[in-house]
Amino acid sequence: MILSTGEVVKHPRFESFEEYLEYTDSNNRLYELFNGKLVEVPPESGFNIGIANFLLASFLPIVGYLRVRGHGLELEVNGEPRNRYPDLTIIKPEHIEQLRSRNTIRLSMAPLDLVIEVVSPGNLQRDRDYIAKRNQYLDREIPAYWIVDPQVLEITVLTLISAGYQEQVYRGSDKLLFQDTLLDLTADEILSAG
Repeated sequence: MILSTGEVVKHPRFESFEEYLEYTDSNNRLYELFNGKLVEVPPESGFNIGIANFLLASFLPIVGYLRVRGHGLELEVNGEPRNRYPDLTIIKPEHIEQLRSRNTIRLSMAPLDLVIEVVSPGNLQRDRDYIAKRNQYLDREIPAYWIVDPQVLEITVLTLISAGYQEQVYRGSDKLLFQDTLLDLTADEILSAG
């Protein structure tokens, strides 16, 4: 990799997720571990960050500031890549202490309460959120996965049931629920927050 300063940085190849967790990057970049190699996660668009921040602020009064995590939370998953950085998550109360030293949810930990991804433009990003991440989050048994899609103006809410995810699509003035609590937010309000 060549930095903007012209400096060439070579990353090691990792044989395990544990080996990857021992690696530190002095530039504090986010990486996905794909087939043993580090792939830098590109920065989010301001539009996507706006939607994620709006949702973060909306969840604060419901779950409290310690349980709402933005884009920096790392989630270990099965498959490739071996980790994800969701746009927004709601962690369980037990995770608060577990995440004090590193903001990483391991496979051995309980699943998150909610994962939210805001879809970026492009087919590759769409496939990641609708197919790859959906399968990885289902495998992790995450009870709720929201896909906020500004391009098609809808929010897909996936709720874990015994056979997989049950899907409900919200548009326009449809109001969303989280764990049977009405957020009092419409799909349009969320989608226009960016």
